[in-house]
Amino acid sequence: MPNHVHVLIEVMPGVSLATILQGWKSWTAKEINRVVGRQGALWQRDYFDRFIRDDRHLAAVIRYIHANPVKAGLVSTPEQWRYSSARFERAGGTPALPGRKSGVTWEKR
Repeated sequence: MPNHVHVLIEVMPGVSLATILQGWKSWTAKEINRVVGRQGALWQRDYFDRFIRDDRHLAAVIRYIHANPVKAGLVSTPEQWRYSSARFERAGGTPALPGRKSGVTWEKR
């Protein structure tokens, strides 16, 4: 997405989400600023998180993330968004869940 990022991760015990996101934001801000030739803050300070309750909720979140670039009018299907795991989902799995099929299917609504 041009103005935000959706990421689905599992946090390992003893590692805080805030620490992970601070590392991602720091590294990506430096790289993006370097590539586009600018300086200064890039990311907003806060983030929005969700606790995944069960497999049904997980499937709904994956569908939402995959549908986001379609809803924004950037592509016609989730698989066309080059930064999405939707390309792998059609192949029977997802890199976010190695060895596990999520059971999520895309339905155009």
